Amino acid sequence: MSRIGKKPIEIPDGVKVDIKDGEVTITGSKGSLKKSLPPDVAVKVEGNEIVVTTNKDSRKAKSFQGLARAIFNNMVVGVSQGVERTLEINGLGYKAEVEGKMLVLNVGYSHPVKFPIPEGIEAKVEKNTVLTIKGIDKQLVGQVAADIRRVRKPNPYKGKGIKYIDEHIKKKAGKTGV
Repeated sequence: MSRIGKKPIEIPDGVKVDIKDGEVTITGSKGSLKKSLPPDVAVKVEGNEIVVTTNKDSRKAKSFQGLARAIFNNMVVGVSQGVERTLEINGLGYKAEVEGKMLVLNVGYSHPVKFPIPEGIEAKVEKNTVLTIKGIDKQLVGQVAADIRRVRKPNPYKGKGIKYIDEHIKKKAGKTGV
C-alpha cells in the first residue's frame, strides 16, 4: 500500500492555508482554491507543513488519506506555480486559434470546431499547432486538455490529430496490397 498520505506537504512562502468546517482553502500568488475534506480524514497545519491524518484505521480511510494528500499538494503547487498542459496538433491544414473566450480548431472536419474556454483557464496557441492550457486547478486543466484532445484523437495509421506534447503514438501498419 502507498505511503504517500503520511508525507507532509511543505507550504512555500506566500501561500496561506485555512481550515474551517471541513473545508480547506489554500491561497497563493496565482489565486485561491477551496476543497472539502473526504470522510475519515483530518488536516492540520504544523509550522510550514500540512499534515493529513486519518480518524479510522480502515483500508478505505487510508486510501482517502492518500487521495486528500495528493489533492492538497496539487492545490499548493497550483496556487504557487500554476499548472500547464501542452497539446500538439498534427495534420495537413490542422490549426488552432484563440478568439476571446473561444478556442477555434480546424482539424479536418467540414466546419471549424468552437471550444469554449472555461473560467479560470488560459489558452495560448503558438505556431498555430502548439496549444498550451494554463490554470491553477490541476484537475480542471487536465480535464480541459482531455476534452480538447477528444475533438480529434490521434490516428494510429497516419498520426494526424491532437495529442499531448509528451505522448508517443504507436503507428500501425496499413493494409498491404496484393
